[in-house]
Amino acid sequence: MTIHREGYPTIAIVTLFLGLGNTASYYFLSASYGVVFISILLISVLFWGFILSFFRVPSRIHTQSENSIIAPADGEVVVIEEVEPDEYFNDRRIQVSIFMSPFNVHVNRNPISGTVVYSTYHPGKYLVAWHPKSSTENERHSVVYQKNGREILVKQIAGALARRIVNYLQPGQTVQQNAEMGFIKFGSRVDLLLPLDAVIKVKIGDRPLGGVTEIATW
Repeated sequence: MTIHREGYPTIAIVTLFLGLGNTASYYFLSASYGVVFISILLISVLFWGFILSFFRVPSRIHTQSENSIIAPADGEVVVIEEVEPDEYFNDRRIQVSIFMSPFNVHVNRNPISGTVVYSTYHPGKYLVAWHPKSSTENERHSVVYQKNGREILVKQIAGALARRIVNYLQPGQTVQQNAEMGFIKFGSRVDLLLPLDAVIKVKIGDRPLGGVTEIATW
């Protein structure tokens, strides 16, 4: 396991503040209020561990398949439905949505190999990520991949806590399946918009692993 580069500034700031806070707690509380000092120290260690865990990149054997669409994120499948897209596409699509809690791995990966033909950031609201309107009203970044004349769209969607979406892709870029597409901080959601003839391999409540779990075939 490694720590993602997006986490370095946050980890450094958290470490500095926790270090200063616990140093002050030691000098002012340890002698007379030992229980309070120990409590603050334990809470600080747990919080620091959570921050490290949030930015973790676990070692995995990624799934490589020409005909498969692989999960772009860890989390829980919360939506599988036919929808009318709000951007790029003019035809109906199957939407598969993966909700990412603060405890999931937050690296986002390319679900297929291909060419990036669309990559656009949309400012918006910060509704909770499982809200039905979060796909169209929240801050988000949309990417369309094209492969053999067929296209899929992936949305990185901010949630109530997620206030920073990072996306590394530009139109015209050729990408490999499971390479990093971006990162979302502190709880969020990723939507996939797939062709209607895609064969869905997951169901509501499933917990896919990014870069590993097959979401659909086409």
